[in-house]
Amino acid sequence: MVKTRLTTEFGGFLTPEQAAEFFKRSLYDVSELAMHALYQLKAENEALVASDPTADKITYDFFVCTTPAENVQIMKDTYDAIGPWPMEIHFLTDKGSTFDDHFDDAFQQIFAMGYEHIVSVGGDIPTMPKSHIVMAFQWLDYFQSLGTPGFVQAPCQECGTSLVGFSYNTPMDHQGVYYNLDGRPALDGYMQKLEERNVPSAYLSPVADIDEKTDLAHAISCMRAIKQAAVHQKELFVPERVLAWVDYMGIQVVTPPNEEHDPRQYIDE
Repeated sequence: MVKTRLTTEFGGFLTPEQAAEFFKRSLYDVSELAMHALYQLKAENEALVASDPTADKITYDFFVCTTPAENVQIMKDTYDAIGPWPMEIHFLTDKGSTFDDHFDDAFQQIFAMGYEHIVSVGGDIPTMPKSHIVMAFQWLDYFQSLGTPGFVQAPCQECGTSLVGFSYNTPMDHQGVYYNLDGRPALDGYMQKLEERNVPSAYLSPVADIDEKTDLAHAISCMRAIKQAAVHQKELFVPERVLAWVDYMGIQVVTPPNEEHDPRQYIDE
């Protein structure tokens, strides 16, 4: 039921089983990179508390949201299949009649547990930088310190978002953002709410999610570049599970001649 636009039935090149396997591996990689980001934040907070005992000790936790309720066990089994994980995984079921409702319900459930900030990322973004998650929490802390609870986002490649975060007291929700009949992109929906409610926001560089075959091609090239650069940029997280699947599948990225591109001879002249 996931990544159907990658399948042959919907213009892609994978079987439903292959598309599901891609998503599972992407989910694993995204989860691990998020955990690494939370560990970095935790280590920074512990160092602060050690130098200043009056500083607040902060807890960071990792949640997986799914629906319907019977999917929770499926998700637990999926994660347990390659465990153990660097940190505990908390599972919850979100409810609603639209995606916006589900998103709001997930945020509300976690805030009700006493958490101050939430940063949400999709499971289909294996090129999400670890630094994005770290900076997202840092921005939310900053806005809170000013007494003006804020919002943070990173766009995707299709006028939507790859990362969204805000605080328990930020006057923000997801209603009318992803589900609307006006044709308004999700990113614009958030921007309208921010302006109407006078909410300060932080912008992180765009990160592409993977819905279609061209998205996957772009991600593969980026993931290979990340792996190459990680030899020297030690802070980079390499999505090894997705890359291993790409190699196993023998997927090659090519850019054949395209009449929609500017003719090369005119550029040279």
